[in-house]
Amino acid sequence: MTVLVAGLLNLETSAPVAGFPLDYAPARYPDGIAAVVSGVGWNLALALHTLGTPVRLLGFAGDDPAGRVVRAIVDASGIDATLLPCPRTPQSVILHDETGRRAILTDTAGTPDLGVPVAAFDAAVAGCDTVILSNIDWTRPLLTRARHAGVPVVTDLHAVAGLDNPYDADYLDHADVLFLSGEHLPEPPERFAARVLERSGAQIVVIGLGAGGALLARRGLEPLRVRAPRLRPVVSTTGAGDALLAGFVHFHRRLGDPAEALERAVVFASWKVGARSGAEGFIDGAAVERLAAGPPA
Repeated sequence: MTVLVAGLLNLETSAPVAGFPLDYAPARYPDGIAAVVSGVGWNLALALHTLGTPVRLLGFAGDDPAGRVVRAIVDASGIDATLLPCPRTPQSVILHDETGRRAILTDTAGTPDLGVPVAAFDAAVAGCDTVILSNIDWTRPLLTRARHAGVPVVTDLHAVAGLDNPYDADYLDHADVLFLSGEHLPEPPERFAARVLERSGAQIVVIGLGAGGALLARRGLEPLRVRAPRLRPVVSTTGAGDALLAGFVHFHRRLGDPAEALERAVVFASWKVGARSGAEGFIDGAAVERLAAGPPA
């Protein structure tokens, strides 16, 4: 069976900076400026594909220069993808400092307001046992469509600060598995996760805690913290949450145990942050297992 990923693809330009806040200078000449294909949808699909999960991708790309780059990279990846047309292809600029902190500027190019034809989604979801819907507006109508198809939904709310944002309501109502970042939580993650379970229809909630690992919360069970190993120097935390989600989905489907899946997902994400862009630094499932097992005795 296959995982369907629906989400943003963009051309991403990343550049290193000395630190934040960034002091004004009319010109800088850093080493390491790079342009790659990224975006939540592509990050998730490529991570799952690298881990060894059969994946299908649904997103948008234009016929502009950025879109032609996106389409060429996706075509070369071997991932089964449906890229719908749009007037302009989204682009992003990411600044990252020596500690891995990042500042992300994204031009979604109006794609949140676009609609996915029902036939395109129905064709993409056919034969899938999981659908990951990014929380971008064009996926909102797909939440009920996935439920009608009987396919469990996974969603990442990213950096939330509360549960009263109307933008998040549909995703809270429909997702079976919810991910979110703990970066801006107003209270301890265990308490916030309990409120998410109470408010939402999710059976599983995962809160990414950065260098602190991640928290797993399930109905009727005590929350579990999984610590993050330091596997290599951190270059950028861009895409770390995408890697955590992809790793969890891959290993949960394979092992059937959320705790074991999250332990391996944290390893996958911890390795990933040693790379520069959101779509780099992925390793396959066998490599994750070796790192999770630790050095030989």
